Amino acid sequence: MYHPTVARLTYRALLGRRRAAVLFILPALLILIAVAVRTFNGVDDQIASDVLGGFALATMIPLIGVIAGTGAIGPEIDDGSIVYLLAKPVKRPTIIFTKLIVAISVTMAFSAVPTFIAGYILNGNGQQIAVSYTIAALVASIAYSALFLLLGTVSRHAVVIGLVYALVWETLFGSLIAGARTLSVQQWSLAVAEKTGGDGMITSEVGLPLAVVLLTGVTILATWYAGQKLRTLTLAGDE
Repeated sequence: MYHPTVARLTYRALLGRRRAAVLFILPALLILIAVAVRTFNGVDDQIASDVLGGFALATMIPLIGVIAGTGAIGPEIDDGSIVYLLAKPVKRPTIIFTKLIVAISVTMAFSAVPTFIAGYILNGNGQQIAVSYTIAALVASIAYSALFLLLGTVSRHAVVIGLVYALVWETLFGSLIAGARTLSVQQWSLAVAEKTGGDGMITSEVGLPLAVVLLTGVTILATWYAGQKLRTLTLAGDE
């Protein structure tokens, strides 16, 4: 299910100069914020949790997921170069699965690692905050990558739709409307992190069993449907 050549080409596309520069901006900003907060406020577990939850998990990780997930396949479909890949004797589910692995690894690298570093700067991992939010970042990276890879497969406006989801649904509606939080990758990942954090430091609107089911279901369904859409694209091209 994993194709090294497809992976190499996808990594090259995602980590090109322009896209890599964008990927580095948000992690660098998170670490800069962590240094500033630690300098002016000292060690404070609640502030550390607020920074990691409010910026890293709610804003940085979804945006990185948009860049990595849509960028893994969207540009190839837009410029037509996907035709050359589809002409190769590689199964369509293998293409999708390989691109998903690449998107997940890039999202994890640019989100989980800086989240841990920022958490350690903020309070030295007191109350297991740095580790807990790192776990949340890892879990969220998988679901976001699958969702945004699907968007890149089905729409030419995947980046715009992804940004609307990340900034409007996850950040705005998720903070104002209780029902929206149940359908939020952010809340699902927080449910996982809640079990490892200190008492009351991390909370989620979704219980852990439901969160695990939703994270797993969304990832599997999004990956499967992306594979089906790629099959349709092939058939349309043949016709």
